[in-house]
Amino acid sequence: MPERIRLRILHTNDIHSHFEQLPRIAAIIASLRQEAGAEHTLSLDIGDHIDRMRPETEGTGGLANIALLNAIGYDAVTLGNNEGLTCTPEVLNELYGKHARSKVVIANLRDAETGSLPLWASPYAIFNKSGIQIGVIGVTARFTDFYRLLGWNVSDPFEAVASLAAELRPKVDVLIVMSHLGLSNDERMAAEIPGIDLILGGHTHHLLEEPIRSGRTLICAAGKFGQYVGVVDLELDAVSKRLLHAEGGVKAAAESEEEESIRLQIQQYAVKAKASLDREVARIDCDLDVDWYGESRLGNLLAAGLRDWVGAEIGLVNAGQLLGGLPQGPVSAGMLLELCPSPINPCRMKLSGAQLLTALEESLLPEFMNKPLYGFGFRGKVLGTLCVDGITIEYDPEAAPYSRILSVHVGTEALELERLYTVGTIDMFTFRIGYLSIAEGLEPEFFMPEFLRDVLLKELHNARAMKDSSRKRWVRMNGQAAPH
Repeated sequence: MPERIRLRILHTNDIHSHFEQLPRIAAIIASLRQEAGAEHTLSLDIGDHIDRMRPETEGTGGLANIALLNAIGYDAVTLGNNEGLTCTPEVLNELYGKHARSKVVIANLRDAETGSLPLWASPYAIFNKSGIQIGVIGVTARFTDFYRLLGWNVSDPFEAVASLAAELRPKVDVLIVMSHLGLSNDERMAAEIPGIDLILGGHTHHLLEEPIRSGRTLICAAGKFGQYVGVVDLELDAVSKRLLHAEGGVKAAAESEEEESIRLQIQQYAVKAKASLDREVARIDCDLDVDWYGESRLGNLLAAGLRDWVGAEIGLVNAGQLLGGLPQGPVSAGMLLELCPSPINPCRMKLSGAQLLTALEESLLPEFMNKPLYGFGFRGKVLGTLCVDGITIEYDPEAAPYSRILSVHVGTEALELERLYTVGTIDMFTFRIGYLSIAEGLEPEFFMPEFLRDVLLKELHNARAMKDSSRKRWVRMNGQAAPH
């Protein structure tokens, strides 16, 4: 009998539907599994495998992601915020209840009405590999307000892990947490909750080429977008089952060959997705342009749609949400996805006239218009200027910064700096990125599960809004053109 038993834990996180990486990921996992032996290997995904900006995902309702998780052979997965917040409970029931073959492990997501976990999920799982009992706990980031709107209660992940770790530790030889919480929370968990051997992380897209060691706990993560596969090798005493040694690292996907069967499967799903996304969803009788640095018909239409969608006095959205315009003629679902890929939701809040004025002044400054944004649901390139509805702005582009706006009217009334206005905008601003004065809004209300492309689609069928989109909201004095 060998003195030691070796285990190998393979992990990925935050792939975000980067299907082009999956043939290499599959080849790496298959090779490493074969090298260690399937009976010694556990494969885990730590969430945000799904991203609805990708046509393969959007056009198949996420089925492409689940099929590839199945084909690669993951033993267990947990959910990230992209699964939990961009898919309705009905879609999750379909994907994970009917199609997923991996165990779905998530301890802090429960039905808000019943208090129960979804039928397709478990708070933990125990795997037996070569006589070693491996306990796996899954937790996801706590976006409480957003989850509540979708009918979920997402509870404190630290309380969930602490309780389950205490329960499982006497029953298992190795205890793993699949944590879609971010690196700082993983470090806190390692410091505060005893008994965890391994934390496999995600959410903040951190790459740990060398694990962080915190007491007995190893913290690992494999970056983002399928660029790496995480590998952790464990050695345990064959008799006592005590963990003797643990080391981890990552394998670069770019250095691997592709698994041909996975590549072909992706191609097949891409064909199915294209067929779905090619369907006509609207038909327009004029071109709708977009401009990241100035007023445009499509930008006006989106701002008007947000205002109408949430029932506000003013509509406000950054032009960078729109990655292209629409030509006259038929509009397909795929065209809307291409020009508005961000999984961002409408939001209503209250802003003072002074806060609005600050945001409008900032939207005339290159440092704001050209500001690149990363994460927070944004799938564009730059922030862009502000597209508006319900207000008219007179401005002088030659004046000093923060003194360029000469007048603002809400409807026919002059803007009052002390008054609170209801504003239809986007949830992204509440995360304190972009135009920060908008993030200071009061009483934010979020509208889910629809995205901006759903708002835009509704407006494309609104003849009045289509006609009104050509009306200037930004008026440059002395008869000059709109802001650039």
